[in-house]
Amino acid sequence: MSAIQLKSNNAEALPLAVDLDGTLIRTDLFFEGILKLLFASPLRVFALAAWLLRGRAHAKARVAEFTTVDAAHLPYDERVVVWLRSERDRGRTIVLATATDRRMAESVSEHLGVFDAVFTSDGVTNLKSMRKAQRLAEAFPNGFVYAGNEAADIKVWRRAAGAVVVNASSGTLARASEKFAIERVFPRQRNPIGALARAVRPQQWAKNVLVFVPMMAGQGWMSFEAWTAAGIAFWALSLTASAVYLLNDAADIDADRRHPTKRNRPFAAGALSPALGMAAAMALAAAGIGLSVLANVLWLTLLYLAATTLYTFALKKIALTDVFVLAGLYTTRIVLGGVATGFPASDWLLAFSCFFFLSLALVKRVAETRDLAVRGGGALTRRGYTSDDTQILTSMGVVAGFMSALVLALYLQDDTNAARYLWPAFLWGLPAACLMLVARFWLKASRGEMHDDPIVFAAKDGWSWGIVTLGAMSLALAAGFAGAS
Repeated sequence: MSAIQLKSNNAEALPLAVDLDGTLIRTDLFFEGILKLLFASPLRVFALAAWLLRGRAHAKARVAEFTTVDAAHLPYDERVVVWLRSERDRGRTIVLATATDRRMAESVSEHLGVFDAVFTSDGVTNLKSMRKAQRLAEAFPNGFVYAGNEAADIKVWRRAAGAVVVNASSGTLARASEKFAIERVFPRQRNPIGALARAVRPQQWAKNVLVFVPMMAGQGWMSFEAWTAAGIAFWALSLTASAVYLLNDAADIDADRRHPTKRNRPFAAGALSPALGMAAAMALAAAGIGLSVLANVLWLTLLYLAATTLYTFALKKIALTDVFVLAGLYTTRIVLGGVATGFPASDWLLAFSCFFFLSLALVKRVAETRDLAVRGGGALTRRGYTSDDTQILTSMGVVAGFMSALVLALYLQDDTNAARYLWPAFLWGLPAACLMLVARFWLKASRGEMHDDPIVFAAKDGWSWGIVTLGAMSLALAAGFAGAS
């Protein structure tokens, strides 16, 4: 390959070649492309296997044919981008040298507008390590500087006149510092363990305390076996749910990057590698299913896993279906808790939960459509709603919430149910607490102050804690703090 002519106004500066994945951007476009391909059509896994058998360069080219790159919203390392622009302004020749396929790399190059040339994989040659070094040496026989981030870049630095180390591990940085002339170092900022801890959304585990509800409603407070079983069921659901959260965020990477707040999620922001996230998802799912066997709720856990996965890839896009599914998933937690503890959920409890959690699911959608309206309106990405739906969704949600309180009130009117409690009059605190909680959620939503999932909001909200405590005290007083065995 012929050498590239250096810019005449600063010929003494060696040209700078920059890697893409992990260096210029905080992600791997090939792996993201694979995820997009499989999420769109899982059966393409067989085609992917066939492509890989023909080599990584071929597989990269085929994946690039079926997927697109939203270059404007990729998680760029802004330190590197700013530095490249300043070097180019000084007259330095800047090139992009990456093992990524041509289509993806050129999208990035066109967006940034900072590169004089682009060297990429081409469907036949996977431009990595030795091949990249050879290509750059042929293009710049008078020498070049290379910016990279991983152990595979060591072989490129051997042919380079200087090295720029970006986001490298301590081991790679040490090797590069020992063997090569370092022009600049951009220290690693990413903490994958911390990012993974955020991505599994431990705050969402608060939803799984619902497995304790049947035991509490059945006055099984003094049963050690019930508490133990509920605890195991709690962790089975929490770990399984975290696996689905990782899967959901991996599927929503592009949509999240265009969202004003979700763009800070670990996958979207490039703080967590999708490859590491998918490995963690499989491990969490396996652990959750294992615990479900101990709690004798394997089939319900598998049902929950299947429903949440179906919701992630299909049902969340269908207006109204999504909120009914969410309400059903909340109710499934209660059913699962009843099976695990031996205190089956009553029809009254299930009826209450269906209305109450439908209201909460609608709160979340109203918060999203209202926020969208503030930002100028339009349609929610990967949802079946627009900013114009806020009013009707609010009406549905308020009615559903008040219906849940009505179910509790009708339950108390039944003499058979009241007879199960020593002081049944105290039970009237339950519908009162329900009404207060529903009213608070919807007031916050109408003011645009419901920024989290309602359950997560309640876990952080002092007033909500007080209302829930009122309901729990009403139940305990009605039972006379006894009746469990």
